[in-house]
Amino acid sequence: MTKFGYFLSAEELSPEELVRTAKAAEAAGFDRIWISDHYHPWTREQGESAFVWAVLGAIATTTDLTMTTAVTCPTDRIHPAVLAQATATVASLAPDRFRFGVGSGERLNEHILGGFWPPAPVRLERLAEAVEVIRKLWTGETVTHRGEHYTVDAARIFSLPQQPPPILVSGFGPLATKLAARIGDGYINVQPDAELLKTYRDAGGRGLTQGGLKICWAPSADDAAKTAYRLWGHETVGGQSAQDLPSWTEFEELAEASSPEQIAKTVPCGPDPQRAAESIKAYIDAGYDEVYISQMGPDQTGAITFLTEEVFPLVPGT
Repeated sequence: MTKFGYFLSAEELSPEELVRTAKAAEAAGFDRIWISDHYHPWTREQGESAFVWAVLGAIATTTDLTMTTAVTCPTDRIHPAVLAQATATVASLAPDRFRFGVGSGERLNEHILGGFWPPAPVRLERLAEAVEVIRKLWTGETVTHRGEHYTVDAARIFSLPQQPPPILVSGFGPLATKLAARIGDGYINVQPDAELLKTYRDAGGRGLTQGGLKICWAPSADDAAKTAYRLWGHETVGGQSAQDLPSWTEFEELAEASSPEQIAKTVPCGPDPQRAAESIKAYIDAGYDEVYISQMGPDQTGAITFLTEEVFPLVPGT
């Protein structure tokens, strides 16, 4: 049976709001969350960008929620050796309640140290080596690693959980999805794509599969569409640019090619629970084990109530 979680957008919510919304989701019956990991928001209207490792510590110690980063890029702005320590700490604070979601990243966040932004095949190579480094350090042994992309010199992590967290790998295309099957303990995607799930399974992937989607709840469908466009208008025309554009300015320019009416065609906007339920059902039908739903906009408690009281009763199996 598919399980459902709530998706916290660190690009929209302040650190305090992230923790408060996590608590509200738990109080409403959710037992798991996704949380995004960004250095920059997609647009200035979103306006936030908390350091996720501090927020995870707060959520870990004030709730019993299971947490997944959706997703962290462990290859550029933070060295994998440092992320090995950060994840070990979170997993120690939340035994068996933390999953490390990883991906090859977006230039929006990863260019900040001034390094070269490589093409996708190289980014996937770096991701594979980063995961290798992290797993070595999670053993608690002293690690020296001199690879093609990373160097680690006599590093050891002393604060370790009893069990290392699973690593779930994001894949939006066949190459990344096959890599997820090869190096990961699970798979993440934000599209209800049954073919990519089949690719993951055919390539040997046997782990947990997670999918995520957005809604925009509001009492008025028109107001919801305007909110969704204001905050996420770039998503209707993003495509590959989501990985390659360097700043929020370019994403704001992308949004100019969209409209509230256009985004309302792809995102459930407003108070209609049936449309939201149909969007969630697409992920169930695709075969995901877990589905996470995010609210576009500030009314997180309203969306949580809408989901739990009106939408989920319309979703088969809930």
